[in-house]
Amino acid sequence: MRNSKIIIIVMVLLFCFTVSGCSKINDLEVKVGLKNNDFEYIKQGKIEKIVIQNTRDQGFRFTVTDKKVINEIYDVLSTAKGASQKTSLEPDYTFEMDEGNNKVHKFNYITGLDKKDSGNFYGDGKTYIVSKRIDSDIINNYWNIRKPKNFKEVYYKSITNVLDQYLKGENKDKSVGINLKSDINSAKFILSTDLQDFNSDLSSKFKNVSVADKDKENYDIWLTISTEGYKSTMYKGIVSLWDKKTKIEKKYYIVDEYKNSWNYNITDTKPDKF
Repeated sequence: MRNSKIIIIVMVLLFCFTVSGCSKINDLEVKVGLKNNDFEYIKQGKIEKIVIQNTRDQGFRFTVTDKKVINEIYDVLSTAKGASQKTSLEPDYTFEMDEGNNKVHKFNYITGLDKKDSGNFYGDGKTYIVSKRIDSDIINNYWNIRKPKNFKEVYYKSITNVLDQYLKGENKDKSVGINLKSDINSAKFILSTDLQDFNSDLSSKFKNVSVADKDKENYDIWLTISTEGYKSTMYKGIVSLWDKKTKIEKKYYIVDEYKNSWNYNITDTKPDKF
């Protein structure tokens, strides 16, 4: 794959030197799949602003008006490959590109790719495979919120550790639905590809446990988590497990701290100064 890309680039360069003024270079890039022409309205300066909205946290929304950043978004999108189908994962962000005169281009974006490599950026009737540069180089530049170090590892492993403690004895065969949508303080950090990995880990470790944001009645136990505090070296949260049959709620308290590595502390009694 790498050699093929190098060959294509060499072909483009040779073409540039052999065609007067390189006037057809763009057409060649489109033809060989290095570029698409679907976002030329951005390059033409028709887009004054791009609004990016996190789908899980309505408060995490920002507007891009800087021409340089808008051009960077164009660079990423114009080199995106078309896809025949879009991912089944839920969008992490929506993009609204305002062209004026009541014309707005709306797209859904999923950070990363699902395991089928389906399109992760779609709208205007088309689907694309977009690199993580939008997330790592652009969205994160606007992100002034400090999240815990290794958030993915800490957050999901803490839930798994709670399940290790809870699913013992009479609870070991009970089905558990994990609802993360109610965790308002961590919603902005949750990504669909991470949830996909988490679900896969759960199914390999437990019998009847999965992420579920609905159909509560189909599970014996309904698990919710509330993030109570975090910084780069600390995470606090409360996991609640509601037993449908007994009508009893069990709570676990999480206090994870980073000291050279993450130390996980989970207890069913509320710690002092929690």
